Amino acid sequence: MPEQVRNRLAVDIGGTFTDVVLEAAGGRLTTKVLTTPAAPEEGVIEGIEVVLRLAGLEAGEIGLFIHGTTLATNALIERKGARTAFVTTAGLRDILEMGYEKRFEQYDFYMDKPEPLVPRPLRFPVRERISARGRVLLPLEDEDLRRAADAIRAAKVQAVAVGFIHAYAHAEHERRAREVLKELLPPGVTICLSSEVCPEIREYERFSTTCANAYVRPLMAGYLTRLRQRLEAKGLTAPLFLMMSGGGLTTLDHATRFPIRLVESGPAGGVILAGEIARECDLPAALAFDMGGTTAKICLLDDGEPERARRFEVARMYRDLKGSGLPVRIPVVEMVEIGAGGGSIARVDAMRRITVGPDSAGADPGPACYGRGGTAPTVTDADLALGRIDPKWFAGGRIALHGERAESALSRDIGAKLGLDGHWPAAGVSEIVEENMANAARVHAIERGKVIDRYTMVAFGGGAPLHAGRLAEKLGIRRVLVPVGAGVGSAIGFLRAPIAYEVVRSWRVPLAAFDLGEANRLVSELREEAHRVVAEGAGAAPLTEMRLVDMRYLGQGHELPMSLPDRPLSGDDLPDLRQRFEARYRQIYGLHLPDMAVEIVTWSVTVSTVPEPLRKSPPPPRGKTAASIGRRPVYEPTLGKLVDMPIFRRSDLEPGAAIDGPAVIVEDETTTIVPASFEATVNQRGDIVMETRRHAL
Repeated sequence: MPEQVRNRLAVDIGGTFTDVVLEAAGGRLTTKVLTTPAAPEEGVIEGIEVVLRLAGLEAGEIGLFIHGTTLATNALIERKGARTAFVTTAGLRDILEMGYEKRFEQYDFYMDKPEPLVPRPLRFPVRERISARGRVLLPLEDEDLRRAADAIRAAKVQAVAVGFIHAYAHAEHERRAREVLKELLPPGVTICLSSEVCPEIREYERFSTTCANAYVRPLMAGYLTRLRQRLEAKGLTAPLFLMMSGGGLTTLDHATRFPIRLVESGPAGGVILAGEIARECDLPAALAFDMGGTTAKICLLDDGEPERARRFEVARMYRDLKGSGLPVRIPVVEMVEIGAGGGSIARVDAMRRITVGPDSAGADPGPACYGRGGTAPTVTDADLALGRIDPKWFAGGRIALHGERAESALSRDIGAKLGLDGHWPAAGVSEIVEENMANAARVHAIERGKVIDRYTMVAFGGGAPLHAGRLAEKLGIRRVLVPVGAGVGSAIGFLRAPIAYEVVRSWRVPLAAFDLGEANRLVSELREEAHRVVAEGAGAAPLTEMRLVDMRYLGQGHELPMSLPDRPLSGDDLPDLRQRFEARYRQIYGLHLPDMAVEIVTWSVTVSTVPEPLRKSPPPPRGKTAASIGRRPVYEPTLGKLVDMPIFRRSDLEPGAAIDGPAVIVEDETTTIVPASFEATVNQRGDIVMETRRHAL
């Protein structure tokens, strides 16, 4: 492999920090820079310049660039996307507001529902109707499309979403609508079809996803174009891949066409890293804990594989309340997201309780201690006041922190209102944010039939190692692993991700009336489309497939994913498919319904490049002495006081080094707090492994 191919670059834009990782022949170099919300490409270029300078490389020597961004997510949350119109079947104009026709908060008469991305005046019904079986009941009226085009042009719309009933299976009318609208609308107007963005049943979710894709597409296309131009101006012409929410990479072209698939790209990268660590270190049950500057994410992995889903909520009105956001149906790694990052704002509510988040100070103005105009106390301010963060070495010394501003904000907004002084306002904020994360993790595990204290926590992100030990104590977890490069873990995960693409189609078929020929024909079509997309970036690389179906008992509204064999289906597969479905149903719900008919609702094929073989990590020798570089007072929650803790530099710790808690381990991108109830060792990979003293291996 040529030298430049080995130089691989990954960039993850978060709400507060932009993380950059460069893997070159000389090893791995990383940096964190503050995100530049007004022009995200500026932060990306700044971070790239830092790591190139550290590596002594020119931009033209980079062979691969992988990128993940929250730009699409933030546009949906902040409602800063394109002015969008929606063209739909007559009679379905108000589906976007009707939603599921139920209340997500049953007893709150004043609950706030998310406003549709497309206001009612910009929704245009047209006469057309195709039945679920494909029969044209009412031909598409071109005259309606012309009237809609006139109104869309007059409203200066930038994007159009087209969603017709039953188009998930029969897309002829949607394709015709695009032809007509493309002729009548200005060249710059983008048009998205629900049959391409989300060819699945459930019209509300399909329409919502298509509108969201149209809403962010001009923004994402503009950003990616500007980024590519800036990179090329610097001489960085390497292939550019985008991280998707489902854990795979895609090409720039497909990312531009379907930007909605990028909404959870950053967290997906961290889960990939956690999965690799779990397999290398023989961790059959791992909990990925990612805490950055804006949010915290928790994902459960069994045998190194996370659960996956096809439904996700964006821009929730109530951060932790399911149903309060805009639904999008995209392939996504199943995780729970909590408004609990370093920048999450702390305050005292009307009942004199400390609350944290879900709003964040972000990168601008940032926490009070950043000295960039922020005045509200945040989790980072609390960590600084509790001695967990060294202000001189935060982000490798590139961002100066002001301890007096953090303490002033905490004292004013927390301490004065509750009669607390000293370190107690900061301790209260820390305890609340950790309890919020613990509660979310417990619920997430229970909903999936998992026993959380059997998991090993893998902590990454700038904030996770600071809080992982205390979170593990609350959850009863006995082992915590902090990987090398934890502070930029998601970006490192990008470099481990396969080039992958998932194609989905809805086709309802009962097992009792299964058409093998039609099923195998559909799977073959899905395979061909997925292979075609992946081949654009993978070239001649070996590929692997995953075939899934979503199954349910007849009449139910929720499905369970089940795998299909990597070969044409035969009649012998159907009894096994039902047996595995019922076993999974029992695992989750504690019962099954043997007399109830079972049906398949949705079919999917995922094609991806074959990952590199893993190297098992042997256990290191134990008992090496680690030398501290100093001491400082740090809050120990189990003792309820500041304790004079030894400080260790992570780069000084060799495999086998052992440290008894309480202690602090510092590095450029994060800090690991070893609680008093834990002892820490360094494994052969260089990861910090913290274990409770009673259960240490």
